[in-house]
Amino acid sequence: MLVRSDFSLWKQHIRLYSQGKENGVNILKSIDEGPFQMGTFRETLAEGDEGVLHLGLERTRVYSDLSPEEKERYNTDIHATNILLQGLPKDIYTLINHYTDAKDICDNVKMLLEGSELTKEGRVSQLYDDFEHFHQNKGETIHDYYVWFAKLINNMRNIKMSMSKMQLNSKFVNNMLPECGRFVTAVKLNSGLRDSNYDQLYSYLKQHEAHANENKMILD
Repeated sequence: MLVRSDFSLWKQHIRLYSQGKENGVNILKSIDEGPFQMGTFRETLAEGDEGVLHLGLERTRVYSDLSPEEKERYNTDIHATNILLQGLPKDIYTLINHYTDAKDICDNVKMLLEGSELTKEGRVSQLYDDFEHFHQNKGETIHDYYVWFAKLINNMRNIKMSMSKMQLNSKFVNNMLPECGRFVTAVKLNSGLRDSNYDQLYSYLKQHEAHANENKMILD
């Protein structure tokens, strides 16, 4: 199956798979060079004096004109096309299934996935920026803060962005409103950032939200 946004890995898999098939050399030629070209042919009509050949009109060659080696190369083209089409996601297959040449298919898959990769890079940049500036807004409940944080982390994981547990936990507790400071300190003193996850930290802090609201009234 094609891994979206990873054309190089897909191409490497295709080449290794093709090399293991009978006539693998010709399969790779179909992918790299395009389909076999029939070319043209002038049939010998007669041989004249001193070995001079009398040739007919030039015409396009047909299958019966090919040598055994050329027939193998010609027959491989459809095999190469089928190999490339196998395992493509439905949306990409729909965009390229009208191509019959293996090279055209490979080139267009590359174009589509490199476009996806650029989109992914922009998404990664945006999510890093969102993470950097994430904080609890004034008037926002701990539950709402947790829900927005969980959505952000889920979006990051969906495109294979990863951060350590300590990074996530530190971000979660260090960007809460000042009235939660007393309980955040308690979490840190009890090594909660190292041993817990942000879901567990949320559960602990949620239990003390009423006390945090009392602190807010005092601070105000």
